[in-house]
Amino acid sequence: MTREIYLDNNATTPIAPEVVEAMIPYLREHYGNPSSRHRKGLEAERAVRQSRETIARLLGVNETEIIFTASGTEGDNIAIRGIARARQRQGRHIITSRVEHPAVLETCRDLEAEGFQVTYLPVARDGTLSPETVLHALTDETILVTLMHVNNETGAIFPIEEIARQVKRTNTRVVIHSDGVQAVGKLKPDLTDVDLYTVSGHKFHAPKGIGALVVRQGVHLKPIITGGGQERGLRSGTENVAGIVGLARAMELAYQDFDARRDQLLKLKERFLAGLEEIPDAHVNSPANSVPTTVSVAFAGAPSEVLLNALEAEGIYASAGSACASAHKSHRRRSHVLQAMGLEPALIDTTIRFSFSRYTTMEDIDATLQALRRALPQIRAVARGQRATHR
Repeated sequence: MTREIYLDNNATTPIAPEVVEAMIPYLREHYGNPSSRHRKGLEAERAVRQSRETIARLLGVNETEIIFTASGTEGDNIAIRGIARARQRQGRHIITSRVEHPAVLETCRDLEAEGFQVTYLPVARDGTLSPETVLHALTDETILVTLMHVNNETGAIFPIEEIARQVKRTNTRVVIHSDGVQAVGKLKPDLTDVDLYTVSGHKFHAPKGIGALVVRQGVHLKPIITGGGQERGLRSGTENVAGIVGLARAMELAYQDFDARRDQLLKLKERFLAGLEEIPDAHVNSPANSVPTTVSVAFAGAPSEVLLNALEAEGIYASAGSACASAHKSHRRRSHVLQAMGLEPALIDTTIRFSFSRYTTMEDIDATLQALRRALPQIRAVARGQRATHR
């Protein structure tokens, strides 16, 4: 059987064994509803409280500022819609960027239909965004700036801490939200000036279906999910106790020996980039200052879907970009991120995203480079022949 090499960790990560171990008691013995006042419920409530304290400590915030959600998408929606509806009498202008995750872009487009004005900021050729670009877009009507911390396709890092500081210095009333889904475990976010921060567990070895939203004290949101009033009334619904426990344990692991793990990931990335330099017509899209877990690269002349199939035949799993965008094959479009960076269609159509995790090894990197060297000449030859036929 071919050994599997999983390099699509920006889409989702495998659950860490330590996380599964931490969750099992809350799937079997301690299955109570945390809102119940009997012993079973109190056991569950205690686990939720302790997990909240752990996550707050690791993110440098107060435990009362952690709201549990079901996903990063839900967290983004609660943050953006919640601020828009709570502050619409103060202004109706929102600032975001053209390279955000669909959870942000589609929410902003919905709000435009409700009468809000949204500015979609351009990014530089390497996919980065400067604080000056954000500051120039501010108006007296601006109520929210919502920007990702790390781009899911290229790994580009937005200087969200500096953006937040400068925006607050200009206008303290503007709320800063950051989608931190791809940042947790890869960076150590400083949330001093950030009002809202989205987290998704399955991006750092927790299960799918659990996330968190940091809501700093003094920030008022109008809830978009109402009911029993759980999570400070901002996200009603019985808490996913086992998932919450898993989220806290996964975040502990993510920041355990953080510097050593980051150094190892940097070595993996450097080895991969060095190997790509030896492959003809390989164009790296990720900026030099990107997270160590993500490399977006275009293999000119080799359609990405064909190359992905060739890699999968050798047990190597990568992706053409965002998993959320790739899933809808019936209306698949070119990556909006790469288009915003100004890449020509021929490069966009040959781009593959490789994303690493704590379980990726040097052997995985070397095997992937070897597979690319084997597959690319044949794929490019076939593609050239097809283009010649259609002329």
